[in-house]
Amino acid sequence: MTHRPTFKPSLRPSFQPWLSPLLIPTIFTLSLTIAFTLISAFTPIALPAQAMGGPQPAIDQPAPTFTLPTNSGDGEISLADYAGQWVVLYFYPQDFTPGCTLEAQRFQRDLPKYQARNAQVIGISADDVNSHAEFCDAESLVFPLLSDPDGTVSRAYGSWMKPMSMRHTYLIDPEGILQARFLGVRPAIHSQEVLARLDELQR
Repeated sequence: MTHRPTFKPSLRPSFQPWLSPLLIPTIFTLSLTIAFTLISAFTPIALPAQAMGGPQPAIDQPAPTFTLPTNSGDGEISLADYAGQWVVLYFYPQDFTPGCTLEAQRFQRDLPKYQARNAQVIGISADDVNSHAEFCDAESLVFPLLSDPDGTVSRAYGSWMKPMSMRHTYLIDPEGILQARFLGVRPAIHSQEVLARLDELQR
């Protein structure tokens, strides 16, 4: 009688694991980036006080003060310069990128509406002053953009994910009190949301 060899499946994997421990931090960071992109696309406001950029400043408390270089005026702007006015303080990742350009265009388009509400629009990113000047020239922006290259002010507002600021906006009243925040905004409609919230706060 002929005996056929019996096949015994091996319990050993026939391949080497491809997921190196060195890749885990990169994959984790990529996952966070994808998650934030989805949040930005579908959730305009009202996220928790602990956002991806860090702890958020408290509503109904004095807004963190700042002084930063800018491409306009005397070359430097402080929050105190706008005492007696509402301030729309918006953080954004980078000049000339599609979402940031669209957001800035919308704020510029609606600037007369902000002025009618005694509100000053101010943008902050990690870009340098020269980049801000070129961005303003290219998009005909007449509101100031401030340079926060090391993220000091962005961190104070819970809006820093190195190496750039996150897309967050804060409304500060004429007494310097933080009244509202917008986290994970949608650039195309954000200015309309801000104007609507200003109307609610000014009633």
